[in-house]
Amino acid sequence: MNNQKETNNGAFIKISEQPSLYNNLEKKSVREILDEINTEDQKVALAVQRAIPQIEKLVNQIVPRMKQGGRIFYMGAGTSGRLGVLDASEIPPTFGMPNTLIIGLIAGGDTALRNPVENAEDDMERGWQELQERNISDKDTVIGIAASGTTPYVIGAMREARSHGILTGCITSNPNSPMAAEADVPIEMVVGPEYVTGSSRMKSGTGQKMILNMITTSVMIQLGRVKGNKMVNMQLSNKKLVDRGTKMIVEELGLDYEQAKSLLLMHGSVKKAIDAYKAK
Repeated sequence: MNNQKETNNGAFIKISEQPSLYNNLEKKSVREILDEINTEDQKVALAVQRAIPQIEKLVNQIVPRMKQGGRIFYMGAGTSGRLGVLDASEIPPTFGMPNTLIIGLIAGGDTALRNPVENAEDDMERGWQELQERNISDKDTVIGIAASGTTPYVIGAMREARSHGILTGCITSNPNSPMAAEADVPIEMVVGPEYVTGSSRMKSGTGQKMILNMITTSVMIQLGRVKGNKMVNMQLSNKKLVDRGTKMIVEELGLDYEQAKSLLLMHGSVKKAIDAYKAK
């Protein structure tokens, strides 16, 4: 079903920027505000659920590319860009993968993670230039993230990527957007108007984070980075994670805690420790 509305001049009205279903927010109590935000947030998981067939299609095309050495590039501006960088940054510690395999690019660069960078998202050429600087190839995947589906920085990069035979996907809150038109696999997650009109850091941002979690987690599982239900390749970057890894080895091999911890620290990951012990 097409939820996108057309104006008389043919330009579409973005559902994500339509007026909130609520009004006079400044007159409400804190409890009313929280209850109403929560009511809206409950719609997000259902919107993501409806998008699962598209998410599945994209993941199924990413996995074989990554098995051949391909990478994922997330591209966005503002909240969308920050969420892409966040998801990419969590892959090395969680799954023990190099930080060169899933890369988040944000319009305006790292400065834009904390501060707005004027006009950065309006540059149609810059995104593709940044991909070229990273030697993008047809084994890679470019995923644009934009609630509006109209960010030039993202659209320009996706258009060029696709013209070079590179797989493109996108995550947007508006159907039939210009960004979706540049995607081999568009993921259209229609969450409706935001509680504060146009504040896409809310429902749209929440849905984007959920979908990013689904994409990278399912890809990492398919690449063998999880055993059973455990993060056996996580980086041992603090005492909590060393303890968690030690307990995984205790459970898997039946060793006492100190033996398991020694084995873990010797080999650097749960998987390597278990494989080495079983190979003896």
